[in-house]
Amino acid sequence: MSTAKKAPAGELLESAQTPSVESSISYSADHLANQFLIAMPGMMDANFAGSVIYLFEHTERGAMGLVVNRPTEVDLATLFDKIELKLEIAPLLKQPVYFGGPVQIERGFVLHEPSSENAYSSSLAVPGGLTMTTSKDVLEAVANGQGPKNFLMTLGYSGWSAGQLEEEISLNGWINVPLSRAEMVEIIFNTPASQRYERTMGHLGFDPSHLSGEAGHA
Repeated sequence: MSTAKKAPAGELLESAQTPSVESSISYSADHLANQFLIAMPGMMDANFAGSVIYLFEHTERGAMGLVVNRPTEVDLATLFDKIELKLEIAPLLKQPVYFGGPVQIERGFVLHEPSSENAYSSSLAVPGGLTMTTSKDVLEAVANGQGPKNFLMTLGYSGWSAGQLEEEISLNGWINVPLSRAEMVEIIFNTPASQRYERTMGHLGFDPSHLSGEAGHA
């Protein structure tokens, strides 16, 4: 798995390197974008043990995704204060910020449902799936009560170089789970974080304890 890259302190969303939408459209036959990755029981990397990742890009150059079931102790109120935005929407104040992965952990990534009403300056809309935004304007919209209805804020993302994810899957590190957008929305936004692994695994139709000797599939 890629290691974290150091970024200047305080840079959250505005300067994050967002993959181009164009690069995400030319998928090969085995692309896994817009799918979940589930860490297999034998995953030894503490960053990813028990993790569910939403993969938003997978091309011949590599893959990128966000862990969606690892809330941190930082809440939105604390993060908004750090970037000098005033958040007064009570239900959101204690909403946790998530660990999205070990790459660029000083930067923010917002995963949300696509919307034809709001356009942000730096977004990647996954065809048939969700939208990942890295520009600060999405948080400004949230602070004003005009942001996406459902969203998940992470610090950092998960990244793989060319061929690395495929190799990790072949070595039983991950198993991929293709779901409809409605099913992914239900898991990411309507299911408690502690239950997202089991809920995602449940769509495969077998007991997670039986996976240790199984290979992932692509």
